[in-house]
Amino acid sequence: MMLLRLLLINALGFTWTTVNGMPCSQMFPSQSPPSNVNSVRPSDVAVLSAVGLHMHSTELSTVASRLTELLTLFNPALISPLSDQTNMYSPQFVQHSSLVEQAKEVTQYLQHNQVVDAEKDWKILLLFVQVDQFCACEQQQVQSVVRAVVKDVDDALQLLHSQLKRTIVSVALWDGEHDSFHKKMCPCMETNNEGEVRLLRAMLSQALQESLDELLVKRRWFSDRDDFTVILQDTPFIPDISSVSIGKPLSESQVSQQTDKLLVQMWTNLLQPTNGQHNTDDNGKIIALPCPTEDRPFLRTEANSPSYHHIDESPLVLPFTGTEMPCEDFSPSPSIPATVHELRPGDIKVVAAVGDSLTAGNGIPTSPNNILGVLQQYRGLSWSIGGDENLTSVTTLPNILRYFNQNLTGYSLGIGRQDTPQAFLNQAVAGAKSKDVPEQVRALVARMKNDSKINFETDWKVITLFIGGNDVCDHCYNSLLYSVDNYVRNVRNSLDYLHKEVPRALVNLIEPLHILPLREMHMDASLKCPSWLVNILCPCVILPKTNSQALKMLEDTNRGYQHALNELVESGRYDTRSDFTVVIQPFFREIIVPRLPDGRPDRSYFSADCFHLSQKAQTQMARSLWNNMLEPLGNKTSQQDFSSDIEIKCPTKTSPYIRTFNNSDYSYAGPPPTPGPIQNWGSDFSCVDLAPSDTVPTSVHQLRPADIKVVAALGDSSTAGTGAKAKTVFNLNKEYKGVSWSIGGDKTLETVTTLPNILRMFNPALKGFSKGVGSRQKAFNMAVPGAKTSDIPAQVQVLIKAMRENKDVNFEKDWKLVTILVGGNDLCSYCIDQNNLSPQNYSHNIMLGLDMLHKEVPRLLVNVVELFQIDTLKTVKKNTLGCSLLQRTSCPCVINPAENSPELEVIKRINHKYQAEIQQLISGNRYEGKEDFAVVLQPFLQNSFIPQIGEGEADSSFFSVDCFHISERAHAEMAIALWNNMLEPVGRKQAYNNFTYDRSKIQCPSEANPFIFTKVNSLPSPSVTITTTAASFTTAMSSPASTVLVPLCPPSLPLWVPVIVGILCAMAGIIFAWLILSSRSSRKNEVEKAVELKGTGF
Repeated sequence: MMLLRLLLINALGFTWTTVNGMPCSQMFPSQSPPSNVNSVRPSDVAVLSAVGLHMHSTELSTVASRLTELLTLFNPALISPLSDQTNMYSPQFVQHSSLVEQAKEVTQYLQHNQVVDAEKDWKILLLFVQVDQFCACEQQQVQSVVRAVVKDVDDALQLLHSQLKRTIVSVALWDGEHDSFHKKMCPCMETNNEGEVRLLRAMLSQALQESLDELLVKRRWFSDRDDFTVILQDTPFIPDISSVSIGKPLSESQVSQQTDKLLVQMWTNLLQPTNGQHNTDDNGKIIALPCPTEDRPFLRTEANSPSYHHIDESPLVLPFTGTEMPCEDFSPSPSIPATVHELRPGDIKVVAAVGDSLTAGNGIPTSPNNILGVLQQYRGLSWSIGGDENLTSVTTLPNILRYFNQNLTGYSLGIGRQDTPQAFLNQAVAGAKSKDVPEQVRALVARMKNDSKINFETDWKVITLFIGGNDVCDHCYNSLLYSVDNYVRNVRNSLDYLHKEVPRALVNLIEPLHILPLREMHMDASLKCPSWLVNILCPCVILPKTNSQALKMLEDTNRGYQHALNELVESGRYDTRSDFTVVIQPFFREIIVPRLPDGRPDRSYFSADCFHLSQKAQTQMARSLWNNMLEPLGNKTSQQDFSSDIEIKCPTKTSPYIRTFNNSDYSYAGPPPTPGPIQNWGSDFSCVDLAPSDTVPTSVHQLRPADIKVVAALGDSSTAGTGAKAKTVFNLNKEYKGVSWSIGGDKTLETVTTLPNILRMFNPALKGFSKGVGSRQKAFNMAVPGAKTSDIPAQVQVLIKAMRENKDVNFEKDWKLVTILVGGNDLCSYCIDQNNLSPQNYSHNIMLGLDMLHKEVPRLLVNVVELFQIDTLKTVKKNTLGCSLLQRTSCPCVINPAENSPELEVIKRINHKYQAEIQQLISGNRYEGKEDFAVVLQPFLQNSFIPQIGEGEADSSFFSVDCFHISERAHAEMAIALWNNMLEPVGRKQAYNNFTYDRSKIQCPSEANPFIFTKVNSLPSPSVTITTTAASFTTAMSSPASTVLVPLCPPSLPLWVPVIVGILCAMAGIIFAWLILSSRSSRKNEVEKAVELKGTGF
């Protein structure tokens, strides 16, 4: 049995480099069973159990099960009810039982189990508190939930303490099951803004974490006996939120990778901390599990590894947040000005603001140990719109303006959400992004029009718009949704509405703050900031590594937002009448981090979460905004130094007005020059190295673009070119094969962008591309309009026959490239024939075609293009007969169902299943048997984004006259995206296309990567030696895209030598380890069934 266990452990694939043949050097138990809980090693643990699992905790159960497998490496005789195989303890999955009830059942199980010695065996008990089981939509509810949970945990721990001996209880928060079950339990999760929900859940998790920490400090970790203690895992377990941000579930490989990372977090927190124990490579494919070390060999307890406790935090001295008013002349204009360019501070009657949590006032006055205070929206203290107290104690823009006009109105007071009366014209929403601002300005205008204190037509108004931080925070999860173009479009739509609806208004447009300096708050552990919490609120800013490409992309986006707003205002779009203007206020363009005397960032400028800004910072923001308003355009302060002593400026006799372009003698740059009409959809070409391989390659993994001699394509009307250049419905049925994205060859790349025209730049003798209209010059374009995946095998047969019979093609020696895109018609007809058009049949039919190509065609690379999200078609609208009637006829199962209808949701689900099926087919090794054949999935259509020309309306210029078939413009974009995908490594391909026009988007092969990428040549360079440190052992994560380490052998070495040597080494290692382990206690041989180890996923 021991030998069998060693074989199973050996099969897990760990790196065996330590002297005793184990992944860790400290894997053996104490010489004698420890009597003190502070001296327990992982190998001393005989039992692992849990409290707090339930039937919906699928991911948590998987993590717990993998922890069991990991601990079994240290003690093969480990007893655990958490294994998927044993299922020895089912009551822990009871859905509605309290933690106390579950704890009672666990103790009974351990006390009555015949193979467990309750008196002598050391036990680890995981106690999970699942945040997703609690519903809290307001701060008051959060406080009551926290109190109830802490009491439940306290009661459970007291019971365990009284009943169990030799036990370490590890308490952990889990906030992972973001599913429909939780939404049903907590309806406000459906109705609240997505950003508000994220903030609420994050704060609930942090409040629970801090309150449980306080409980354990109060109870002294239940360590009044030497054989029992309780620890709290340092941070909650929170899976990747990217699926929330992109609105799409994680793939199977991403879920597996996420589970592995959560396991590492759980395991790391069980061990005594060591330096450098969190190691992952750049792309997360390789992770390091920490090992016990010689000087830190034990499981963590508070006694052997004291931790930081937030209640030890000394309270901050409240800063002075008032401002002395130095101005003397507060008088308004002699008569109400008719132009915004002669507006004095005293003329302003109404203030208003829109934005996110920084304007809503989240957590402004909170201290470091009051995390729940961040949920409170202190709108009366908000820098641009708050009106609490007066300027001597609270510095805000309204409190400054009230010196000039005591009858000012519109400002917010007290605490509350945007829909409360005291919020008034502060319509900012916590968690809001730029896409939410148009709704805010509509609500704002409605309140202005309906309030009796406001004369909407004659009162002068100052409206402050500040948005963009949350867009940047989520940019890395969906760079299209949060692109610069989309950001400025959302702001433009909001300003357009204000410009159209609101008379007598000056809009302060605040540049998005330069957010990267925020990272400093979370790079210095001595500040005790809850970085895990900010990882949820702003992952794309906190998580990227220094000098990484992700960080550069973030900086470019942040600066792009700032530049785009300036360009929008400089266009003069909002200066078409004298009573309205928009002024950029740039004081946030550069941020200087406030510092303590020792050089560390000063936390007092931040709220308890080290993300939102405190009253101290908001005071400086109000002063800077006021000063910006009085500074002339072209000479405004564009830097925010929070620690400087900012004195507020005053209007002067020579400059009494709030500054606009007109009264600053400033000339706008004007709109960027309007490009001339696009003459064609060609592309520029900048590649230099166009040469083929020195000799014709024999391996598809060494194929250069110039080596390709023949192109071909299979599919439906998208590849046939149906209607691509049609101007009327009469030409709709014509097949413009010469401009087809993957196979067309009309003219040259300069005027027609297609894959063959790109390849002809490398090899002018390329064959197989189609030309013109109709079938006369179709060459190897075998696509048929209306084709479904069931037609692909027949198209393959026709293609093979045509290639064999073509005298210009050397069938055996010429390298060929075939592109396949099909499935749109399957989805369009799915509701009519669900059985034949199932996802399984979809992949099966493609598999049949690929099998034929694999068997019969030598020297072939196949591009399989992943199916697009077809529900996008519903946004393509035009008031024409073609777009209203023909679109419905062409695709009834997508176009006819109403938005959000069950029928449409079914189509979306099947669409995703089609994508998943083809991913699974190609990610396997079915087509890896031949050196001269490869299939590569090109995913650029997976998350396609069609530019919009109005709210929710796609740009119809990408479609033909029926709003269904794609136009020549879309063909060109798809050709570029396909080509660029071919030059990107498998696993790192761009899975989206934004369809923005740019003649210079074609990428080039590089000297380092001259080949078209396949799965094999996408792997990193083979590794010859593998090393581990004493603190960690490294293993590859299991997923279809996992990194594989391939050893290099000299080519002259006979193939049988490494095989024999490997077998002998493995046997020697197994026998050696068996001799050592056989000396272990024989008592565990009473276990009736050894715990089976299945793959840990590493």
